[in-house]
Amino acid sequence: MSNEQSQRPDQVPPGWQQLPDTPLPHPTYFPAGVAMGAAFIFWGLITTWVVWLVGVVLFIAALAGWITELRHEYKSH
Repeated sequence: MSNEQSQRPDQVPPGWQQLPDTPLPHPTYFPAGVAMGAAFIFWGLITTWVVWLVGVVLFIAALAGWITELRHEYKSH
């Protein structure tokens, strides 16, 4: 057997450190909504004010949802 396969998964290789058990945030779609809102804002600057308005609304709604979710997660830890 090679050296990689002979080590158990719970052992840390020499020179490495054990990672702390830090909870990760839950996955969310809000960052994608912020990015899409920004894209619509810039697209609206080129095309029409309706697209720009949709982008602004989407950007603000996604940003507010993302901040609310982050604040809620921060309070729960």
